[in-house]
Amino acid sequence: MPNLPPWTPLHAQLHRILRDRHLLPRNQPLLVAVSGGQDSLCLIKLLLDLQPKWGWHLGIAHCDHRWRPDSQANANHVEQLARIWQVSYYLETAPETPSITSEAAARQWRYQALSAIAQTNNFPYIVTGHTASDRAETLLYNLMRGSGADGLQALTWQRPLTPTLHPTLQLVRPLLEVTRAQTAQFCQEFQIPVWEDSTNQDFKYARNRIRQELLPYLQTHFNPQVEQTLAKTAELLRADVQYLEEAAQKLLQQALENEDSPLISQHGQGDGSTALNTNKRLNRFVLRQAPLALQRRVMRHFLASVLPIAPSFEQIEKLTALITAPNRSQTDPFPGGAIAQVDGVWISIKN
Repeated sequence: MPNLPPWTPLHAQLHRILRDRHLLPRNQPLLVAVSGGQDSLCLIKLLLDLQPKWGWHLGIAHCDHRWRPDSQANANHVEQLARIWQVSYYLETAPETPSITSEAAARQWRYQALSAIAQTNNFPYIVTGHTASDRAETLLYNLMRGSGADGLQALTWQRPLTPTLHPTLQLVRPLLEVTRAQTAQFCQEFQIPVWEDSTNQDFKYARNRIRQELLPYLQTHFNPQVEQTLAKTAELLRADVQYLEEAAQKLLQQALENEDSPLISQHGQGDGSTALNTNKRLNRFVLRQAPLALQRRVMRHFLASVLPIAPSFEQIEKLTALITAPNRSQTDPFPGGAIAQVDGVWISIKN
């Protein structure tokens, strides 16, 4: 009999997740992002072991940010593992100019690099090793920054990586029910050589302080299972956000599509307001009947379409207040100089 791949509880868990959530279809090319850390190495080993059951064609992508003196050795380490596992290897190295100076910039460059590799080599799926621990850290990080539900559930199972450019390219995170402790144990059990990233110990990064100090404190003094609990909270919020977003999009379209309402003919003859584009004004009578949660989401999307930067909570609130404000009420200027004004039935943005 041929040697069968190992089968541990973690293999069974991932197999169930993939089957129940329909994340990675059978017989598809998968590009796996591998940093060399325990989470991504656990992921690629699990996928390799499950490959006979699912028929995937696997590739490994590594992104070298040039942040550390050992980054090239790190890339070589991942390449050597790819050779051992007989998996195609793709390397993208950041430019020598110091353009990547923050975590956010590094993440943006990394996703751009992964997208380019996937597009060039016909991979419809990019798979990353984000875990329940990452989900818990993200929730805490965004909570402390003042995020709403959208930020608290930011790490989702699957999303289009570049919706406008390549809407069919999917980013998939199949380990969101697996903790970092589980991936560490898995790598030890199978003697997978993990590359230790020294930047993970650098406390100038807020996420490292959350990982090394805050979560262990919460585990010790409040809840030993806090990572799993926070990850479940994020999963509950994900469903709530999806529902609210769908409802808000419908409400936004209703508010934009009511230009032919009879109310318009009763207002604004000759004042110039009817010359504005539909995406520059909203029917506030449509919005008035909606719950506040949907009003805020509509206003956030509306402002995001007309302002040069992402709207803040305060900006969303002052625009939402115009839904019930007296006629001719207006806001102070938004970034870029635009002003929102009540014109009868309409809330209009005027430059």
